[in-house]
Amino acid sequence: MSSKRSSSFRRAIANGRRTLQREILLDETGLGLYKRFVRYVAYEILPCETDRRWYFHQNRLCPPPVFIAIVTIVQIIVFMCYGIMLNKWVLQTYQPDFMKSPLVYHPGHRAQVWRFFSYMFMHVGLEQLGFNALLQLMIGVPLEMVHGILRISLLYMAGVLAGSLTVSITDMRAPVVGGSGGVYALCSAHLANVVMNWAGMRCPYKLLRMILALVCMSSEVGRAVWLRFSPPLPSSGPQPSFMAHLSGAVVGISMGLLILRSYEESLQKQCSWWVIVFSFITFLLFAIFWNIFAYELLGVQIPPPP
Repeated sequence: MSSKRSSSFRRAIANGRRTLQREILLDETGLGLYKRFVRYVAYEILPCETDRRWYFHQNRLCPPPVFIAIVTIVQIIVFMCYGIMLNKWVLQTYQPDFMKSPLVYHPGHRAQVWRFFSYMFMHVGLEQLGFNALLQLMIGVPLEMVHGILRISLLYMAGVLAGSLTVSITDMRAPVVGGSGGVYALCSAHLANVVMNWAGMRCPYKLLRMILALVCMSSEVGRAVWLRFSPPLPSSGPQPSFMAHLSGAVVGISMGLLILRSYEESLQKQCSWWVIVFSFITFLLFAIFWNIFAYELLGVQIPPPP
């Protein structure tokens, strides 16, 4: 998480090893298609002109932003396989064979640890998959291009894990499907970064785009709440919980804001980063003990696994 930021651009300028041209990056002409895209990403993600130029000149697309792309492709493949097998493309969780998947998180299968992560490849239906895939590609790929695969994958997976663990604590009878925990971690981190650096952001129509993003995210949460408590069709058990959305947003605002704010500085050098890491580990340990002991102590009636 620190290798690409070990040599500060500002320090290099101060020592006279590199000069920063006076005109802003937007004034540069004669750029190819790829370089124009890199410039767009720089203005979309970074709030400082110095950082934008540093990223623009040192970007070599190596390593390429493959994490978000691979996750999205796997999610689409898994969804299509179950859609073809079940002949059902919406509300797939109402199909018992769908909930029998070894990828779905179900409270009755808490001992199968991989389910706390693998549920991100399963989706309720075509609309949830489309929403998550669109946001992942539109926000996640530019973030990964700027901040690197390690930081963005850490943020995404932290949101996914926090989502399933939060559901296991707050909605103990509900299963979980969908990558919303990771998606909301990316989105909330980016939106919080834009708000914190509002004056320096130069992305076009930033207020309108932020309002649209918040409306879309809120509507998706509202839809998840509706499906959880007022399902349109009778089902054999509780519908997937919406708490993964909210916990992913909390992870994005806390952990993600630090990751996106410190483009140059190593995370290991920041005291606040270690506070966030310690808090996340504490939550993780609490959730582990909760899943081991709380269900029996509280006498929770878990619906039988499919």
